[in-house]
Amino acid sequence: LQLTATKGGRHTVRDKGTYAVLRELHGWEPQPGVRAACEKLIQVLIGDEPEPGMENLLEVKIPEEVEQQLQRLDREEKEEEEEEEQPEEPPR
Repeated sequence: LQLTATKGGRHTVRDKGTYAVLRELHGWEPQPGVRAACEKLIQVLIGDEPEPGMENLLEVKIPEEVEQQLQRLDREEKEEEEEEEQPEEPPR
């Protein structure tokens, strides 16, 4: 995902056919966390390029309220992954 932080990096990753590999990996990967990482990277690869001045995603200033919302969503996603990974109790 770090490789896609810059415009040049995104183009290089796209040009190497990474999307096709990720699509296949996502289809058979059993771990929810890895599938979620594939989904995030796929969204970056198929999404529109950021507007001028925002090409380097590592330098973009995120408003505080948006940062808090993203952190909350990350926590919720992690909790869901943990729930999916726990084995179900057998019926009695």
